[in-house]
Amino acid sequence: MQLISWNIDSINAAVEHKSARGEMTWDVLTTIAARKPDVFAIQETKLKATGMTKKQSEAIAELFPDYHVYLDSSTARSGYSGTMMLTRIEPLSIEFPKIAAPDTMDIEGRIITLEFDNYYVSTVYTPNSGSALARLSARGEWDDAYRAYIQTLDAKKPVIFSGDMNVAHEEIDLKNFKTNHNSAGFTNQEREKFTALLDAGFTDTLRMQNPNTPEIYTWWAQISKTSKINNSGWRIDYYLVSDRIAENVSNTGVLDTGLRQDHAPILLTINI
Repeated sequence: MQLISWNIDSINAAVEHKSARGEMTWDVLTTIAARKPDVFAIQETKLKATGMTKKQSEAIAELFPDYHVYLDSSTARSGYSGTMMLTRIEPLSIEFPKIAAPDTMDIEGRIITLEFDNYYVSTVYTPNSGSALARLSARGEWDDAYRAYIQTLDAKKPVIFSGDMNVAHEEIDLKNFKTNHNSAGFTNQEREKFTALLDAGFTDTLRMQNPNTPEIYTWWAQISKTSKINNSGWRIDYYLVSDRIAENVSNTGVLDTGLRQDHAPILLTINI
C-alpha cells in the first residue's frame, strides 16, 4: 500500500498555476498523480467553507480519476487551513472529528479519518503556535486532545496517520536548531508533546528507517531565498503508525520538489 501526504499550501494556487510557484506546485501535484498512491492526504487546502469550485473539482478529478475525495474545510475562517483525502479504496466510514480542541481549532478543517477493514488512515494539519508563540498554550491543549483521539482509534484498529504536525521533534530534524530553540515548532512544549504521542504507542516511520541520518527535511521557509538551495530546512511532516504495524513499513521518504520551497510531500509504503 502506497500513501502520500502533502501540505499543498492552496489547492487554488496549484489549479490556477499562474505564477512560477504555482507552476511548481502544479508540477508536484501531477507527479503525485502519476504515482497513483492508494491514499493521498492533503493539508492546508485553503478552500472556501463551501468546498471546491467547479474548476478545482474538475482539475482534481482529471488528475485523480476513480478516487473517492473527502474534504474538511474551515468554517471558522474561509480560505484557511483545511484538509483533503483521496483514496482509491472506498472506506467503510469517514470521520471529520471534533476533539474538544480550544479556540476555533475544531472547526478549522484539521482532521479527516478513513476507516478500512483492518486499519484507519487519518490526516492532520496541526495548528501552528504562531508568531510570538501567541497560540502556544492552545496548541498544547490541541496536542493533548489529538493524542487522546488517536489513542481511541488505536484501541480499535491500527492507525496510519500523517500530516503537517508543525514540530521538529529532535535537533536532527532541523538545520539551525541552536538559533530556533524558542521558535514556533521547536519549543520544549511542542517537542515534549510529540514525544508523548510516540510514547502512547506510535512510531515515527522515517526516523525508524533513518535513525541517525541528518538533513532530511520536509519544509523550507519561503521567506529565505536560499533555504532550499542551502537545505536549511525543518522536518515537520510525518507518517506515524501504530507500533504493532511498524514492522510492516517497507519504505519512507520525501519527494523531491526541486527549487520549490515550503513543504514537500512525504511517502510511505506499508504491507497491510
